[in-house]
Amino acid sequence: MKLTDLHSLSEKRAKALQKSGIHSVDELLHLFPRRYLDKTTVKPIQMLTESNDPVTVVGRVVQKKVEGYGRKRRLEVFVQDKTGTMKAVWFKGWKYFISRFDEGDWISLFGKVKRYGRQMSMAHPEVDQLESPEDAQKTKTLTPIYPSNQHFSKGYISNKIVQGWIENILAEKEIPEFLPEEIIEKHKFPKRQQAFRDVHQPENKKAAERALERFKYEEFFLFEMSMAKVKRIQISRAESNPIKPGKLTRTFFNDHLPFALTDGQKTTLSEIRNDLARPVQMNRLIQGDVGAGKTVVAIGAMLMAVDSGFQAAMMAPTEILAEQHYYTLKKFLEPLGVHFRLLQGGQKKALRDDVLADISGGRCSIVVGTHAVIQEAVKFNKLGLAVIDEQHRFGVKQRTEILQKGDHPHLLVMSATPIPRSLAMTLYSDLDISVMKDMPAGRKPIKTAVRRDRDREDVYNFLRQTVADGGQAYIVYPLIEESEALDLKDATMGFEKLKRRFPDIEIGLLHGQMKQDEKEGVMQSFVEGDLQILVSTTVIEVGVDVSNASVMIIEHAERFGLSQLHQLRGRIGRGTRQSYCILMPGDKLSESGRFRLKKMVETNDGFEIAEADLKLRGPGDFLGTKQSGLPEFQYADIVEDRLLLEQAKNDAWKIIESDSDLEHESHQSLKQVFTPYFKERAAYFGIG
Repeated sequence: MKLTDLHSLSEKRAKALQKSGIHSVDELLHLFPRRYLDKTTVKPIQMLTESNDPVTVVGRVVQKKVEGYGRKRRLEVFVQDKTGTMKAVWFKGWKYFISRFDEGDWISLFGKVKRYGRQMSMAHPEVDQLESPEDAQKTKTLTPIYPSNQHFSKGYISNKIVQGWIENILAEKEIPEFLPEEIIEKHKFPKRQQAFRDVHQPENKKAAERALERFKYEEFFLFEMSMAKVKRIQISRAESNPIKPGKLTRTFFNDHLPFALTDGQKTTLSEIRNDLARPVQMNRLIQGDVGAGKTVVAIGAMLMAVDSGFQAAMMAPTEILAEQHYYTLKKFLEPLGVHFRLLQGGQKKALRDDVLADISGGRCSIVVGTHAVIQEAVKFNKLGLAVIDEQHRFGVKQRTEILQKGDHPHLLVMSATPIPRSLAMTLYSDLDISVMKDMPAGRKPIKTAVRRDRDREDVYNFLRQTVADGGQAYIVYPLIEESEALDLKDATMGFEKLKRRFPDIEIGLLHGQMKQDEKEGVMQSFVEGDLQILVSTTVIEVGVDVSNASVMIIEHAERFGLSQLHQLRGRIGRGTRQSYCILMPGDKLSESGRFRLKKMVETNDGFEIAEADLKLRGPGDFLGTKQSGLPEFQYADIVEDRLLLEQAKNDAWKIIESDSDLEHESHQSLKQVFTPYFKERAAYFGIG
């Protein structure tokens, strides 16, 4: 069946469907209702009462008018049924709604009802146009309400037209099943044909919900099948060189490390050592909270590679983080005589050529840099281990590119941002995961408090007392929309203000626009205690470790994301002093801003904070980058549907483990669907 077979498909409607991304009957069938009009919740206007539960009202538009002046203008629409009249009001976006319907039109309103005087009213209700009041009184309990857009409006595609098309398709099209019978029985899913019927023409809400659950499962299942396939391909291709710890590794941990390893570090190092000893490529993710000591573990792994005669590469998402790793390596590796280099995109040609020559000639044992490390010009002499930091900023493709730089080097990836289990299961199904939760001995939990501008004098007095007691402090200003302009202005003004307020205290300024040697000088002065207060932009968010810094004041704290606030707070509390994080928001605080600050005060647990942040912002914003490797799901939500995700993962991996090429007779229908699915996404998964 083709789209052209649909009744009432005019040229205008066909164009509207195409502009909406619908080019086939299958794509139209996947246009699921955004909600259902339930006749049991359609209330006569006379029966309306104030309630927090939304209700549906069906009536005819008898009047619409714009009230107020200037920015305070609003649209008022009066709707009437047989029992009375009510008002719908739009304060925002009213120009769009004024053209949506005319007097005499039948509409349904869905929202919460409030009483204003004698009038019942709905503010910003959901609106759907109806052909007649009978539209809401179908013999079925539920009437699907489909998503609409400007193209649908221009093409005269009403809800009733879409309903008719779907009915036509379901009556004529045979929809094949592809999920194995044992999975359908195990989860009690409806068959695929029935699932489409239950979504578009449900007998009741439960049937619609169960059908939607099946389609969510399908998305997770096919994705997890792909991840399992990728893992299998990696293993089949990845005969890697065994790596074992030697003299350098033992000297580092036994003689040069100034602190004892935590149980989490010991366990993770043991897992890495076991992985590296095998002639199969390691693919391991270290999941850990701020300050859990992931970098020390990574250094240990890189030294194992050097001990075995191989090179190691460490890749970070930003130049600042790459530089900070470089200084950490300098601190730990210079005394051991290990030769390491920093590689960045912005380096001068002579320096870059020198670094590249060191890498290709094998003189450089460890290279640290940004994505410049995976560029074509970089030729390794004998790459044995690749380490990727801030893993959520890189996708599967970037992981694959760095692995092509050597003869199947081992891969260790780290996340400085704790990632909730549901997200880690989705993004990193092809990796083995080590979790480090415990903190180094002697660390005291950071005390966090919110203070307003009226408390600034008390905060400054506390700051002076901290310095008088021999402590150091950070004062951080936000980075706004990845632009240094406002960022620098705020930080510079704050720096000048503090110098006037504390003329007897040594204060430094650090920001991203400073030259490299300037940044290095300021940071070194702070590390060595020559500066008592460091005013900084978010360049200190990750990597910097000054054990004497025990106070952090975050200005405009409401502008930061929850995970970012936690990352910043992680710069203090690294010594034996009691540390304090003071959040200073502006005067205007949104509801989500209040929630973020409250959560910061309540807990120091990065995993709990990450979970809250993920719920607050959603997976896309949480990861903060399009190249993060996050799959796009049409129906499923990896936070809300995490149990379904776990079920799909278990089922998918079990099938790939037992029948990786889907040759079994019971998997032939699945193979027909999965093969093109996987092929389409080959580049995403880094499989060529």
